[in-house]
Amino acid sequence: MTKAMATACLAFLFPLCAGAAEPDAARFELQRSGDHFVRLDKQTGAMSICQDKDGNLVCRMAADERAAYDAELDRLSDRVTALEKSVAANEGKSTLPTDAEVDRSIGIMERMMRSFMGMVKEFQNEEQTDKPLPQKTRALYE
Repeated sequence: MTKAMATACLAFLFPLCAGAAEPDAARFELQRSGDHFVRLDKQTGAMSICQDKDGNLVCRMAADERAAYDAELDRLSDRVTALEKSVAANEGKSTLPTDAEVDRSIGIMERMMRSFMGMVKEFQNEEQTDKPLPQKTRALYE
């Protein structure tokens, strides 16, 4: 590849890479509130408190959101711990039904289907013994 071709490739790809690295400017909204800013993430609805520190805008979660975040994190951590204990307790044990349980279930379903099909046959026999239904359609041209 020549130097000119490499330069052309870089010139073409650089704007694409630069655009991908930039955050969406319309995603956040800043509002001044006293000596700090409130930043709203329009995609997620999360709010942050931001302050200017040495020319940089430093943001942190709002207190009530942080408490909700910590509570959810604790809940998920407890759930993971409970699941890990459950897996450890069942190690080596199969949670699949035994052959006897499968056979029993199939037997129950078979009896249910035979009973259902018997009822269907009874209804069909009743319809055949009843008198014929009157015709409810008329000829279009009488």
